[in-house]
Amino acid sequence: MEQIRIIDTNADNICEYGFCGYKDIKQEGYKRKIDWLKKRFSEGMRFKVLHSAKKGAVGAIEYVPGKYAWRAIDADGYMVIHCIFIIPKEYKGKGYGSLLVKECLKDAKKGKMYGVAVVTRKGTWMAGKELFLKNGFEVVDEAPPDFELLVKKFKKSAPSPKFKEDWEKRLKPYGKGLTIICSDQCPYVAKSVKEINETAQREYGIKPKIIELRNCRKAQSAPTAYGIFSIVYSGKVVADHPISNTRFLNIMNKELK
Repeated sequence: MEQIRIIDTNADNICEYGFCGYKDIKQEGYKRKIDWLKKRFSEGMRFKVLHSAKKGAVGAIEYVPGKYAWRAIDADGYMVIHCIFIIPKEYKGKGYGSLLVKECLKDAKKGKMYGVAVVTRKGTWMAGKELFLKNGFEVVDEAPPDFELLVKKFKKSAPSPKFKEDWEKRLKPYGKGLTIICSDQCPYVAKSVKEINETAQREYGIKPKIIELRNCRKAQSAPTAYGIFSIVYSGKVVADHPISNTRFLNIMNKELK
């Protein structure tokens, strides 16, 4: 049987492991994510790598105390999962996702927290809720367009986490032009922002305003539940996660008709 272990990374060893499909440390997104993580470990951030003796890093889970979560939620007292993934197909469906979730639950209990919370949605970008429902989580809140907030409480009497809401109010500062709101929490953001910035200027003569979120409070105040990436055009959210250049062109062609 193949040897699989979970490695608890820190500021000293994080560079030894690839993550999110990145293994080339020269990639801009990789470098920015590493720097971002190193600043977060002091806030209680945990980044645990699922490591195969055969293929190296094949998955990971990232979580942080709710006070420092980079999602538009109120979850003080909870551990919040930012992301969880298993990349190679041959490692999916074998219980490794549940293994990573249990690591988070264990740390949350050790920290005497209320439980664990996670933002999910349909599609391929974020983890779906099925993994969490299977591990005893329940849906406690929803946010547009299809985000769901799930929680597993250790005590039923604990207050439930919730989305920040006031989405229309959060959009008011971005009523004119094209705005890209971004963070290095996701290593794919850097590439997306660079391409979209160049394309907007070349194809439409629009220079986007780029707002980089420097701390968790800014992310919690974002105009979408995902928190760390949004594209807003004329006061409307046109993308709520990193998108390809082709997808951006399709969106803008539709908006400018």
